[in-house]
Amino acid sequence: MSKFRVGRITSLVMLFIAGLASSSPIVAAQSTKLEGLINARDGDTMIVRSPNSSNVTVLLTDSTEVGQIQGVFKARRKQMSMAALIPGLAVRVEGTFNDKQQLVAKSVAFKGNDLEDAEKIEAGMHETKVQVQQNQAELEKQNAALKAQNEALQQQQAQLTEHQAKIAANKAAVDAAIARFGQLDDYYIFDELTVYFDNGKIKVDPKYNPQLLTLAEKAKTIDGYMIEVKGYASSVGSVTLNQQLSEDRADGVTNILVQHGHIPLTRMLAPGAMGEAHQVGNDKTAEGQAENRRVVVRVLQNKGIAGL
Repeated sequence: MSKFRVGRITSLVMLFIAGLASSSPIVAAQSTKLEGLINARDGDTMIVRSPNSSNVTVLLTDSTEVGQIQGVFKARRKQMSMAALIPGLAVRVEGTFNDKQQLVAKSVAFKGNDLEDAEKIEAGMHETKVQVQQNQAELEKQNAALKAQNEALQQQQAQLTEHQAKIAANKAAVDAAIARFGQLDDYYIFDELTVYFDNGKIKVDPKYNPQLLTLAEKAKTIDGYMIEVKGYASSVGSVTLNQQLSEDRADGVTNILVQHGHIPLTRMLAPGAMGEAHQVGNDKTAEGQAENRRVVVRVLQNKGIAGL
C-alpha cells in the first residue's frame, strides 16, 4: 500500500473521531454567584433569600470556604468558622447547582459589620421571647379566670345569655393575642442553662460540666436543633476588657459542648460576645455583679425548619 493511501486513511479516521467528539454533548457545571440573607439554617443546609425574594437552598460541605471580607477596599479575606453563618446574615455564595437544585457552596463570604448586625438581631430575639412568655402567662391566667367565670354563669340561668356573649368576646381577644405573640420570635427555645464566672475569670467551673453535657444530649433528640452561646460581663473594669472576657467565657463553654458534648460545629451558632450589654443584676452590688458575669446557653429549633 502506498504512503499516500495510508496517510489518507489515517486522516479520514481522525476526522471520523473528531466528528464523534463534536456530536457528543458535554455538560459542564456552571459556577453561580448568589447574594442574599440567610433565612434559616439547619446544620449543613442554609436557606438564602435572594434580592428578588426567592429562596435558594445552599448546601455546605467540608470543603466550603467561609470568609469575612475586611479592609477599606474589601480586598482582604479572613477565614471564619461555619458557625458564623447565622440567620439574618447577608452573604455572597459561589458554587454550582447539583441535580437536586441545591447550590453546593464553594465559598461563602460576608462583611464584618453584617455579622455584628445579625448577632444583635439574635440577641434581641431572646428579649422578645422573654416578653412573649410573660404575656403568655398573663393570658393563661385570664383564660383560667374566664373559665371560672363561665362555670359560674352556667349556674345563673337568668344572666346566662349576656355573660356568655362577654366570655366569647374575651376569649376571642385572648386567642388572637396568643397567636400574635407566638409569631414574634423565629425560634423555639427547648432548654436553657446559665453558667456563672468569678470576677475577671474565664475558666468554666467544673461543676457545670455535667449540666452542659446533659443539655448537649437533650439537644441531639431535637430535629434540626441549633445551640446558641452568649457571653456577658459585669460593668466593673474597662469596656474593652469586659468585651474580651465575655468572648473568652463564651468560647470556653463552646469548647466543652463541642469537645466533650460532641456537638458538631454545624449545629453551633457563632459564640456571641455581648460585653456589658443586657445586664440582669445591679452592678452596684456584689450580688448583681455576680449575676452579670455569665454565659447563657440555649437549645433552639428554627420555626422555619420545624415546619418543613
